[in-house]
Amino acid sequence: MANVLDLRRRIRSVKNTRQITKAMKMVAAAKLRRAQERALAARPYARMITSVLESLTRRIEIFDPATGELRHPLFATREEKRVLLIVISGDKGFAGAFNANILKTAFQFISGNSVREIDIEAVGRKGRDQMRRHYPTAIYTDQTDENGHVLKVRDRKAKVEVTGDHPGMLLKLENSRVFELAQSIISRYVREEIDAAYIVYNEFKSVISQRLVVERLLPIMKIGIPQITGATEPTTEERERAAEAALSAGISLEPVDTAEADEESRKFGTSQVDYIYEQPAEELFNGLLPQYVSSMLYHAMTESVAAENAARMTAMDSATNNASDMIDSLTLLMNRVRQAAITKEIIEIVSGAAAA
Repeated sequence: MANVLDLRRRIRSVKNTRQITKAMKMVAAAKLRRAQERALAARPYARMITSVLESLTRRIEIFDPATGELRHPLFATREEKRVLLIVISGDKGFAGAFNANILKTAFQFISGNSVREIDIEAVGRKGRDQMRRHYPTAIYTDQTDENGHVLKVRDRKAKVEVTGDHPGMLLKLENSRVFELAQSIISRYVREEIDAAYIVYNEFKSVISQRLVVERLLPIMKIGIPQITGATEPTTEERERAAEAALSAGISLEPVDTAEADEESRKFGTSQVDYIYEQPAEELFNGLLPQYVSSMLYHAMTESVAAENAARMTAMDSATNNASDMIDSLTLLMNRVRQAAITKEIIEIVSGAAAA
């Protein structure tokens, strides 16, 4: 059994750990508030661009009258032989099962589509590291065409390969970087290098209202309607634990009500008003579609950042509570050891006096 000195040392160590986890919880709570504000600030733009596109679809011929097919290549559907999977995970740990659940969902998607070729774009260090451990990185070689242009030619070695990674993007989320990624995905789809694109991320509405989703990014089926192909809801126990952590940190449990703003923006796209646009309607429609895809990506990343901070806040709150319980247990044990030592000394004194 440990002596009193060892137990005091352990209690001091656990108290220091509790101070760290408590501080990390408060930092995560502050970052969660900022992430929620950023997600809310991005919603009006996403709503308006959706409304403008819905309005434009009634003013241009998006269907070819001869074939009945959609004119824009981003609406074209093909047999999904080659699929791009964008895995949005975190850049840091200490977030409980946040990253593990995202990677589990991604691996399930990959294993369930073993017939098809899958390319992986990893956003976040945790996802990048795990994907690189399981799958090879795509190899590109430079080749010169007949016009003297240098082209990147891919030499596929496996059905599942990592084609790119974007570490640090979520630490400082910038519209320009997200738009570049969206442009890259769009160009690959238009050139028919891929037949579909999916996103795996944590959808966040509030601390107790979030879920892991697999959403189809391309092709676009209907503007403004998310194409959720799979979703995993948190357990009741996980929601209760998150609610306790949020209440102790002063975080609201209810999502911000944006129904009125959504209804107002929807009127723009559905009202029978002949708006006058500076550019031709078809040119404007083609120019806004990439921005629409970029807004979908940005939306997924902002919600993933909020969900990561919520998971870290909950995990650090649990760690703080566990440290408090451990301190109480060690203090009780120390008191028992000290009492046993005192009792032993008294018995020895009494025995010595009786023998004399």
